[in-house]
Amino acid sequence: MPKKYGIKEKDLVVSHVVNLVLTGKLRSGDRVDRNEIAQELGVSRVPIQEAVVQLEHDGILSTRYHRGAYVETFDEAVVREHLEIYGMLMGIASARAATDPEARVLSELESILAFMQSNREARAFQDAAWDFRALINDTYCGPRLKAVIASSHAFNPRDFWVTYLHSYEEMLSHYELELDAIRRRDPDGARNACAMRAAFMSRILLGELVRRGVLPPQDSPPLHSD
Repeated sequence: MPKKYGIKEKDLVVSHVVNLVLTGKLRSGDRVDRNEIAQELGVSRVPIQEAVVQLEHDGILSTRYHRGAYVETFDEAVVREHLEIYGMLMGIASARAATDPEARVLSELESILAFMQSNREARAFQDAAWDFRALINDTYCGPRLKAVIASSHAFNPRDFWVTYLHSYEEMLSHYELELDAIRRRDPDGARNACAMRAAFMSRILLGELVRRGVLPPQDSPPLHSD
């Protein structure tokens, strides 16, 4: 596999391992083959070890002394938990924005949202959604919160949402609710909008994992956003 320039090798390995889990090529309890990854990605053992450390920190892998790295439990509850944490972290940043909305940030968020409202192409929409989140995070997050948010992205794969065809119709309303709460200086409303979006994303991702055969059909009732 050719290297993607501009991306840290460690991050490339992290994305690769997560993709193996999300496609069912690695399942709960499976051992991670570092030699295979090194050969496939064309990287040394150093970034692989760095990625394993991060993935263990993020709860995706666990290491056993002198035995290697193994995939942690990966099931419906784990996916829900990851997205729930993601929503909570987004909510912290968004609530800060609602507590003290800067005129510049509001203006930029409104411009981004206007683009999202008028653009139905999946990649452009998701790139704008990414910019929406990045603007809030860059303005209202300290280094610690930024680091935790970055680690929560593992099971929120950007590439999946770019290929998800209904993102415009189903995702837009959550961003509209969040920006409205920020405008009204309503921190609770901003937090709730982020939680609702994360719950929605959880349902969609789980449905896709079931469709791919990575997870068994869900027996639990759907997760409601109210």
